[in-house]
Amino acid sequence: MRLKSAGVLLMALLLTMSACSGAKSGAEGLRIVATTTILGDVVTRVTGGRAVVDVLLPIGADPHEFRASSRQITELGRADLVVANGLGLEEGLDDVLSSLEADGTLVLRVADHLDPIPFGSGTGGGEPDDLDPHVWMDPGRMAIAARLISAELEILDPDGPWPANADAYIAALESLDVEIERTLAGVTSRVLVTNHDSLAYFADGYGFEVAGVVIPGGSTLAAPSSAELAELVSTIERLGVSAIFTESTESAVLVDAVAAEVGAAVAVVRLFVGSLGGPGSGAETYIDMMRTDAALIAEALD
Repeated sequence: MRLKSAGVLLMALLLTMSACSGAKSGAEGLRIVATTTILGDVVTRVTGGRAVVDVLLPIGADPHEFRASSRQITELGRADLVVANGLGLEEGLDDVLSSLEADGTLVLRVADHLDPIPFGSGTGGGEPDDLDPHVWMDPGRMAIAARLISAELEILDPDGPWPANADAYIAALESLDVEIERTLAGVTSRVLVTNHDSLAYFADGYGFEVAGVVIPGGSTLAAPSSAELAELVSTIERLGVSAIFTESTESAVLVDAVAAEVGAAVAVVRLFVGSLGGPGSGAETYIDMMRTDAALIAEALD
């Protein structure tokens, strides 16, 4: 299976991280801070209630534009482990995380270790600033993330149930991967147009092509020019795209404007990408989020 193809890479990463990290005393009251709601859910599954897990960003917040308060920065400094996405996703936290690390706080930037791909490409490589941080849109990479988190927890508490918890969660992610494949099996149109460049890992893993984005680049903080929007409208019309996918954390004003410019009817479909959803959303956990997104994509492109 696709989720099991990175075992050698993972083992090398775990050995390297173990060699570079120092054990902390006092397993009781272990406190973990995760930056995003998605990472918070993954950490919660791996800890299994044996640690306090705080999530920095609230549900619905855009990680690209989030700025931590002074109180939150203080709380970050008290954590035994901070689990961040990295690769510039938490743009407003980069300096904070670097300062915490310099002061001795253990910080795991998971995306750095998950074979990130360059923007606009399906292969590895590229300069660090050009790498796509949206790694969580591939359940296979999140399986590796669960194992990396488990390894860090083992350093903090060698007697904890972290490996067994990670095993159980990885099995659930393997089942999710199969379910998504089945959900998308009947989709004949494999072209995606998105609000910003956030679905490349999903597209690469499940046989889609990202043909265009409303906001250029991988951040929601950029702004498209009128020429870029006109070119996107032309692409949508030429390819017969039936839906534009936006995110629950973003305004759909620009996407709606692009859809209105297209001659044929184009649906605007909101996915859960940068954040989990609230109660009743169908995206309360990472697995639920990915299941819901796959169903929405299949329905929109059917």
